[in-house]
Amino acid sequence: MKYLLAIDAGTGSVRAVLFDTLGNQISVASQEWTHLQELNVPNSMSFDFEVNWKLVCSCVTESIKKAKINPKDILALSATSMREGILLYDKDGHELWGVANVDARAYEEVRYLKEKFKGIEEKFYQISGQTFALGALPRLLWLKNNRADIYEKVAKISMIGDWILARLSGVIATDPSNAGTTGIFSLKNRDWSPKMAEQIGLKFDIFPKVHEVGTVIGNVSKKASKECGLPLNTKVVMGGGDVQLGSAGLGVVEEGMVAILGGSFWQQVVNISAKIKPPKDMSIRVNPHVIENQCQAEGITFFSGLVMRWFRDAFCDLEKLEAKEKKVDTYTILENKARKVPIGSNGIIPIFSDSMKYGKWYHASPSFINLSIDPLVCNIASMFRSLEENACIVSAINLQKIEKFTGVEIKEIVFAGGASKGELWCQILSDVTGYSLKIPKVTEATALGAAMSAGVGAGIYKNIKDAAKKLVVWDKIYVPDKQNTKIYKNLQEKWQKVYEKQLELVDEGITTSMWKAPGL
Repeated sequence: MKYLLAIDAGTGSVRAVLFDTLGNQISVASQEWTHLQELNVPNSMSFDFEVNWKLVCSCVTESIKKAKINPKDILALSATSMREGILLYDKDGHELWGVANVDARAYEEVRYLKEKFKGIEEKFYQISGQTFALGALPRLLWLKNNRADIYEKVAKISMIGDWILARLSGVIATDPSNAGTTGIFSLKNRDWSPKMAEQIGLKFDIFPKVHEVGTVIGNVSKKASKECGLPLNTKVVMGGGDVQLGSAGLGVVEEGMVAILGGSFWQQVVNISAKIKPPKDMSIRVNPHVIENQCQAEGITFFSGLVMRWFRDAFCDLEKLEAKEKKVDTYTILENKARKVPIGSNGIIPIFSDSMKYGKWYHASPSFINLSIDPLVCNIASMFRSLEENACIVSAINLQKIEKFTGVEIKEIVFAGGASKGELWCQILSDVTGYSLKIPKVTEATALGAAMSAGVGAGIYKNIKDAAKKLVVWDKIYVPDKQNTKIYKNLQEKWQKVYEKQLELVDEGITTSMWKAPGL
């Protein structure tokens, strides 16, 4: 048997996952990593490339050990990573500086760009599908303004997944799906747009070659072989962004296909033709997909999984004890109780994540509206259900925005991530959106997508589409209750009105926004 190695560099951890060529997961090894705030640099999250490289190697070594295989049987490897995180290199290919995706140090630079170059963000968005808030341009400008000695040495830029492949092969390169999230990229050309950097006075000759996902960029180097235990003839294959490769790992590879990835944050992604231009109101993010000639319109629901974890840990000690006794997950206990709560959660309206407003995005203060002092009406179960309904309502609004500007007619949704394990949550999502839900069997969709990329490079699959059709299988299907969908439509309208009123309190300085984009 031959194998494919996927390295998945997430926000909070890195994982090495081994698959066989049939898509079966053989082993996984993971390590948490921490992104450190720089001294006297508010909102900074530096990427420690020296420490983190050792963690990558540790994961690779452990995954091979767990699998009990001969590493010579690993045909190829690829990597995927959190998007927006960047690495900068000198002329010799040595790392100079790096930040994780959650780095928000450049808020002043975002504001400066908006004020100094009137209309340029809107112009760049029509080319790249990105705004300044999460992009690389303000971060590069921050470096120029605050670390000029480092900035002057910068010769190349890459994403974090690309950095892993560069460490393994010695080749610095990137792909459209990951590089596209820098905002210095053309959706139309699937290549860098250096003039964007030049227009605001930044270096425009630091952009590496762009390869499509599945392209072999080299083999494991002697140095990396010693550090990670991989043979020299192991192919190193171009990977991509975690959401896009995760979509491929879910079989979402044709135009019009839709996925909701229910993790700490929820992403709603719709595959669209690369010919469709981003919306003029800048309400939705648009990214290059890992499939040529396709992009993805993306909505984001902030904090859905994190809020649920907070609620569990803050209020559900009894449910935790019950779960421990019954040897089940605490969320299973909570869902069983929430099943008895009627649609609409007895009128409780949670105010956490807003729907997507990519151009000018900020949230209201977190709260629950319409609480009651009747313990039979307002309790753990009803509040828990309200949070599940809230995540689904915001997802539905984002999908409706995407439908409006793309003209895509949604027929079904692929739902994956930790939230898809909740049977009640799945049914609520189906009822709220009015679409059937397909739940895949794979638990490591993002890593499977990276393994597909490696398999394309190794010649096992013709392309990513071919790999997806061969490897993705389904576990469950949920069908919407049309009567419930009608009820949720009214609840959605009510939620939107309440949220707008809560935003007004933030505008008046009475309450504090839960989150706001840098530069606002």
